[in-house]
This record gives sequence, structure tokens and C-alpha cells, in this order.
Amino acid sequence: MDIPISSRDFRCLQLACVALSLVAGSIIIGVSVSKAAAAMGGIFIGAASLGLLILAYPFLKARFNLDHILPTIGSLRIHPQPGPDHGEGISSTNSNKEGARSSLSTVSRTLEKLKPGSRGAGEG
Repeated sequence: MDIPISSRDFRCLQLACVALSLVAGSIIIGVSVSKAAAAMGGIFIGAASLGLLILAYPFLKARFNLDHILPTIGSLRIHPQPGPDHGEGISSTNSNKEGARSSLSTVSRTLEKLKPGSRGAGEG
């Protein structure tokens, strides 16, 4: 069943839901004793904040001309800097594999030292 509703009535209904959610969340947090109940109140307040953002988006879009700003933000790119030169004869994949092997051997030596009764347990 479709009931025709005006845009103004819809906005008023949205605002009433946001206000109700804010009030409910505040009351739940105010009277809660446990952390779980306070978290539930926080969820109500978060939902109200999202509803308020949805309600205010058309105004913000018109006021701040977001269609102009958002493509500019989207065109920003991060350009990675090249790493240190490893020399001519070594490819980057080989150096990465060797680095992984050396770090793996370092971890293995550390674990051997931490084992009870091993030779390196008494060292310092």
C-alpha cells in the first residue's frame, strides 16, 4: 500500500527519528550500569548521527558544492619513492627473498634461545 507523502513531511519524519534515537541513546547511557548497555546506547547515538548526516547531506552538498570538491580529492595519488639501489647484478625479487630468509633465520635463532634447556637460554 503506497501512501503519498510530501518531501517536507518526509524530512520531518527523518528529523523525528533522529531526535528519538538521540534521546533514547542518551537515556540508555545515562541509566546504564554495565558497559554492554552503554555500548547499546552508543549504537543508538551513532545511528542518530548517521541519520542526521543523511538528513543534512542535500544542504551540505548545495552549500559547499561537493560535486566540485570530491573529484579533486579523488584525483590525489600517492607516488611511492624508489627504494635504495641494490646493485646491478641483484634483482629486486632475489633481494626480497634473501631479506625474508635472513629475517626468518633471525626469528628461528631467537626462538631457539627462548626454548628452555637450549644452549642460548643462559646468554644475555
